[in-house]
Amino acid sequence: MPTRRTSLIAALAMLGTLSLNASPAAAQARTDFKVAWSIYVGWMPWGYASDAGIVQKWADKYGLTIEVTQFNDYVESINQYTAGAYDAVTVTNMDALSIPSAGGVDTTAVIVGDFSAGNDAVFVKDGSSLADIKGRDVNLVEFSVSHYLLARALDSVGLSEADVKVINTADPDMVGAFQTADVTAMVTWNPMVSEIAALPGATKVFDSAQIPGEIIDLMVANTQVLADNPDFGKALAGIWYETATLMVSDTPEGAAARAAMGAASGTDQAGFEAQMAATELFDKPGDAVAFTTSPDLAKTMDLVRLFLFDKGLLGAGAMSADAVGIALPGGTILGDANNVKFRFDETFMKLAADGAL
Repeated sequence: MPTRRTSLIAALAMLGTLSLNASPAAAQARTDFKVAWSIYVGWMPWGYASDAGIVQKWADKYGLTIEVTQFNDYVESINQYTAGAYDAVTVTNMDALSIPSAGGVDTTAVIVGDFSAGNDAVFVKDGSSLADIKGRDVNLVEFSVSHYLLARALDSVGLSEADVKVINTADPDMVGAFQTADVTAMVTWNPMVSEIAALPGATKVFDSAQIPGEIIDLMVANTQVLADNPDFGKALAGIWYETATLMVSDTPEGAAARAAMGAASGTDQAGFEAQMAATELFDKPGDAVAFTTSPDLAKTMDLVRLFLFDKGLLGAGAMSADAVGIALPGGTILGDANNVKFRFDETFMKLAADGAL
């Protein structure tokens, strides 16, 4: 199943061949926009909104045409955005920093949609605690948020990656691999987490609920495109909050939406709702604004950029974690203020909260 957490190796290889000057050429006042998304519980609203006419409704309100395209390959969606073929894309906070921003494309988080609150987990066999992972091979998608989760988990018990050996494993192979004798530790995400948790001998020893707010799912847009076309940001906010409100509603219409999103993501309504339960979804714009303007976001992004630098994922010329600047609400900048390429902007979420869309 396609997911938001495919290995970044292919994306990093592509950075050298992408035409990173393509996106500025599109930065001008215009009415046609392209949005890319890929399958994950927190991003299913974008596909549903397109199918249900919600995208059309908000595009019409602002006199725009918005084309929403599903990608089966998450990394390819980010590559296409980075190359300038798309104006906006669904992406995690970590991957937004390591791919387009580190690749030179100034990118703004327009919608902070959710964070993982149990969808990502660490499992061991023949053990009862995280400390039992020491000395083991750990199967995960290398350089993904699973890799980040492992690093955070190890740190919580005084271990480091030197105490284990990471085995890069493709996400479709996870469940089968865990059932082999050679695999005794694994880090993965839903829906595989639910499947592995049900297997004999599997013990979940850490999950993303223990690092709340760190694995964040976003809708980002090219900063210059957004600056030149603020109505595009307004439309994105309108689409998100109308659809997310429906998604969580205890109504027949809400149940039908969840069933449709579940089917589109390869599960059913019950399976989709189980994934929603492990996701802190920001369906209320005020909550998203509070999260985005909290000092905790700076702490999270500091952890993320340090991890990425340690793995060599901030660009070949990065001499420190400060190489790529990150702008946060209130004027806080992490890293190089002269090379800000990733921005968290609460503007459009606040307009939604104020009823001003």
